[in-house]
Amino acid sequence: MTRKKLHPSVVKFKEFVKQYPKISLEVKKGTVSWQELYEDWYLLGEDDARWDQFKVSKEEMKENSTEENKSDFITQIFDYFKTMDVNQMQQYISNASQALGAVQGVLSQFQNPTQPSSQNNSRPSHPFSFRKD
Repeated sequence: MTRKKLHPSVVKFKEFVKQYPKISLEVKKGTVSWQELYEDWYLLGEDDARWDQFKVSKEEMKENSTEENKSDFITQIFDYFKTMDVNQMQQYISNASQALGAVQGVLSQFQNPTQPSSQNNSRPSHPFSFRKD
């Protein structure tokens, strides 16, 4: 898949948005669209007072990024559970259980080795002992 080259003004707008993270939050909330923001940026410029409301302190940026990471992680977990196939998961659990049983069997063989044949040595090799006269 080839990526189209963006117009230089769009690239500059993307860089501008990276400087003002609140802009993307407002778009996510639905209060404003990317098209409106781009048009305002293109017509008014970067130094207009409109952008003052989107300025963020460094502390706010850290708080927002950690909150977004937490919410993104939770969203990913919920999405995973929504798309999970219960029958397939049951099959995976069954296979894992069988594998663990096989490993336990092998380990138990090594933990309880067979008794050495010391008892066999005390017994005569032939059940009937014949003596010659």
